[in-house]
Amino acid sequence: MKTETIEIRVQADEKAAFKQAASLAGIPLSAWIRERLRRAAVKELEDASMPIAFLQRVTNADPI
Repeated sequence: MKTETIEIRVQADEKAAFKQAASLAGIPLSAWIRERLRRAAVKELEDASMPIAFLQRVTNADPI
């Protein structure tokens, strides 16, 4: 469940481009922004060898 918000200010042309990209991806603008921010965070944190708080490790106690 998402409970936190992030507010950013952008220029009108930036917002228009973000909305257009989200439309092309077939998802709402907020989902598009969240997905792109998550990708950027993963890359930067991995590059710095830091843990990524929002990724849960998937473990399988019973190998198939």
